[in-house]
Amino acid sequence: MRSSNPVFSRRGFSRDNGYAGFNTAPQAGGAAVGTQGSPYAQPQGNPYATNPYAQQGLQQGAPPQTPVTTGRMTMDDVVLRTGTTLGILIVTAALAWALLPVDDANIGRSYGIGIGAAVIGMVLALVQSFKRTATPALIVSYAAFEGVFLGVVSSIVDNRIASGAAMQAVIGTLAVFAAVLVAYKAGWIRVNRRFYGFVMAAALGFMLLMVVNLLFAAFGGGDGLGFRSGGLGILFGIIGVLLGACFLALDFKQVEDGIAYGAPREEAWLAAFGLTLTLVWIYMEFLRLIAILNSSD
Repeated sequence: MRSSNPVFSRRGFSRDNGYAGFNTAPQAGGAAVGTQGSPYAQPQGNPYATNPYAQQGLQQGAPPQTPVTTGRMTMDDVVLRTGTTLGILIVTAALAWALLPVDDANIGRSYGIGIGAAVIGMVLALVQSFKRTATPALIVSYAAFEGVFLGVVSSIVDNRIASGAAMQAVIGTLAVFAAVLVAYKAGWIRVNRRFYGFVMAAALGFMLLMVVNLLFAAFGGGDGLGFRSGGLGILFGIIGVLLGACFLALDFKQVEDGIAYGAPREEAWLAAFGLTLTLVWIYMEFLRLIAILNSSD
């Protein structure tokens, strides 16, 4: 499985890693490429499928058996692990909010701790992203450190820039999640190769612009090229939220494909990881938008 977030992109549902996905399209007759229309033929790129005919020796009269389904990822697994990951993130964010004050006397120390937690979280996320299997300890640790960062940043924006900003960002994130889920289940969003390519290209361009803006801000002072303030900041904030919505659609598709193609249960941790990354992305874009709209500059 792979996260759709362009910063932390992992292995996807492709022919070389365990599932069919964007690289396995249905043929005209409706069967996936490589299945020959048989539920017991092993699809190309899906080593989790089994062939009980071959295993039991059909030529010697052994009766066919159904494919083994134990230990496979289910939607309940994904929901449980996503809830666990998000729960840890929320708890650590609440603790950071309560224990790391952002008044004039303490904001420097609290902000430093928040940035340190963000760096550690990013390192943990990158390590997990390059691993071939899920490591729950890494994912849970990422959620804990990311929560500390979000708690500090949310407290700063809420207490010093726009009162109520954190709750508004949470409501916005939940609204986007619900809207994309409904649209995806209703078939209004079609996730295919073209959609995937467009989203990844747009995300790459977005990230490159943000990096350039950061470099100009670091070496030139001010807000760099102005992509994160004023009218341009609002525009790029909206684009960031829309990209986050597209990432959610890709996450839903990947979870659906993983379940359909019999991904092992531990892959549910990767699904939770990807969804958490995307929700954090959307929340941060909303928080940034609210801060810009309420800024006195």
